[in-house]
Amino acid sequence: MKLTFSAASPFARKVRIAAIELGLIDKIEFSPVTVAPATQNEEYSRITPLKKLPVLILDNGEVILDSYVIVEYLDELAGGGKLIPSSGTLKWRVKSDHSLLQGMLDSMLLCRYEGIVRPEGLRWKAWSDDHWNRAWTGMARFEHHVEAMQARPFDIAQIGLVCVLGYADFRFPDCGWRKAYPRLDAFHQKMLERPSVKISVPPAA
Repeated sequence: MKLTFSAASPFARKVRIAAIELGLIDKIEFSPVTVAPATQNEEYSRITPLKKLPVLILDNGEVILDSYVIVEYLDELAGGGKLIPSSGTLKWRVKSDHSLLQGMLDSMLLCRYEGIVRPEGLRWKAWSDDHWNRAWTGMARFEHHVEAMQARPFDIAQIGLVCVLGYADFRFPDCGWRKAYPRLDAFHQKMLERPSVKISVPPAA
């Protein structure tokens, strides 16, 4: 299997953490890819017209899209029910938590593009502020029930939260999330004790 990858991508990091936790990391070849708004990459567009990272390319050439779907595939490959509960109330809680976190990362990435990639004269501050507020209030929600998350087995939602907080550190180092959300800070410090989390920390910006 081959995974399109960037060390800066929180979505690719999610898959990398999952692969390590599932014992599948040695079965995956990591293929570095650079994608950016308004930048052509015809070769990668042939793999995925969305030009998003990551995608998993199977040995038979099939392409699996979206970081969550890739983790779901790897989880099933490892026997199922490892990082994504297979049934019951917990399954829907974990999947809903992950969906919120995925949306938070999407909003943070859009803020990054608005502030760095879009020409200054075309930037829309109210739009960017709205997306940042989605991520920030999402953190507030997890601040109130992060202990309950930690009480359950390590899962895709906890991985997603690690990636949100790691991306905040990486791209928005002055946002002050640790001071605002001390429980999330404690969670993040605890998660960094896991080898899969520690080894996948994005490089210095």
